[in-house]
Amino acid sequence: MATPNEKLADALDALKALQSGGRRVIKSEEIKRVHRERLLQNGFLREVIKGWLISTGPHAQEGDTTPWYASFWEFCALYCRDRFGNDWHLSPEQSVLLHAEATAIPSQVIVYTPKGGNNTLQLLFGTSLYDLRQKQILAQEDVVEKDGLRLFALDAALVKVPEAFFHRSPIEAQVALAAVKDVSGVLSRLLDGGHSAVAGRLAGAFRRAGRPSLRTKSSSQ
Repeated sequence: MATPNEKLADALDALKALQSGGRRVIKSEEIKRVHRERLLQNGFLREVIKGWLISTGPHAQEGDTTPWYASFWEFCALYCRDRFGNDWHLSPEQSVLLHAEATAIPSQVIVYTPKGGNNTLQLLFGTSLYDLRQKQILAQEDVVEKDGLRLFALDAALVKVPEAFFHRSPIEAQVALAAVKDVSGVLSRLLDGGHSAVAGRLAGAFRRAGRPSLRTKSSSQ
């Protein structure tokens, strides 16, 4: 009969096989119940919500946020893909932040999806995911994928974010504006929608970021 240490070693081998490529997030059904229970008991796994686990470590304390924060965006990507397929994307504000490489963990992530129920899914350490029901999601050309997360394309996101975003996250906004290679992409979206107020706001933001203004580009069209 196998010893407890040998049983734990078998469970760890099963976990290691699932962690190829640096995975931290695992669905419960991917690992045998006996292995799962042994790894949970010994602190190698932690339950996020029913059916979803993250790998931790035996030395992680109960209130240690590090394993969860390291797994957060991976969880969002895998959970949303599992639940919504390709019919989802993150909010314009969160999209701009991630385009600007601002990966700080928010208290709530808003997911736009026609399959949403306008419900809040409570996660670990006061974080949550809100599935905001939308009749339609973005056209495919306005969606980009980054580390498994479906985001507004940067041009589309900048047109959609409210003015308050530029005051609340000025550094991230400047980084995002500087990443726009050609302002004509933003301009075409503004002209399609007749967003005069947004155009004025973005023109000023581009000038402050040291980029050609939308007005200059518009006059050359």
